[in-house]
Amino acid sequence: MLDIIERENPTIRQLLHRLAGARGHWVQAGTPEQIADNIQEWFDNGAADGFNIMPPYLQGGFDIFAEEVVPILRRRGLFRHDYDGATLRDHFGLPRPENTFSQPQKASA
Repeated sequence: MLDIIERENPTIRQLLHRLAGARGHWVQAGTPEQIADNIQEWFDNGAADGFNIMPPYLQGGFDIFAEEVVPILRRRGLFRHDYDGATLRDHFGLPRPENTFSQPQKASA
């Protein structure tokens, strides 16, 4: 922030606008149940197929979401308990492509 202030000499309004993490993002506040309700409403109505969680502060903000909202979403079947495989491809259920660099195996005599 000090570098921005020294280089650009912004007003307080300009600085807050520049640093606002939620700028252009959907901001939620409320009880864990209310937040889960809103996430479910967006998901059920096709408005979103996933969410990026941006906690309001570091060192604990995400933990509160994970400990209080995620269990509600899990009970509703909206958040997985475990991953389906070991790779990102497995998680999305994508087939493994054929290796174009492998050489055919020679039959042993």
